[in-house]
Amino acid sequence: MRTMTMESEADMLALGRRLGKLLPAGAFVALYGNLGAGKSVLARGVASAFGVDRLTSPTFTIVQEYPTTPRLFHFDAYRLADEDELYAIGFSDYLAAGGVLLMEWANLVPGCLPKERLDVRIDGAGMEARTVTLTPCGECYQKLVERL
Repeated sequence: MRTMTMESEADMLALGRRLGKLLPAGAFVALYGNLGAGKSVLARGVASAFGVDRLTSPTFTIVQEYPTTPRLFHFDAYRLADEDELYAIGFSDYLAAGGVLLMEWANLVPGCLPKERLDVRIDGAGMEARTVTLTPCGECYQKLVERL
């Protein structure tokens, strides 16, 4: 586990870019935090590492797919009724596609999360600094966190 402090949105974007450059194909990043914590900002940073200029919020569509290499899938579980609804939109296919998956509000679908993943908890809101805790679940993610 690694904990760090982000003093600004620019710091959060930079962390996302560093993380994005290290994520291998098939990676899963579960994002946790309250409204306004910075989950989407971190996701924008990751996406920028993949060459995505504009990350579109998947709040109403549940998932946005980007034609990067590997493909980037950005999920938002906030509006899901339950885990079954996530599987109904083809979540298993996304997991099997070999892309990189970012999931905001992962705490709402805990039974769907792969055993091996990177958990990123962001605490704080408003103008205050954010505390970001990276918890690797699996050896590959342990190495990734060590390299950050």
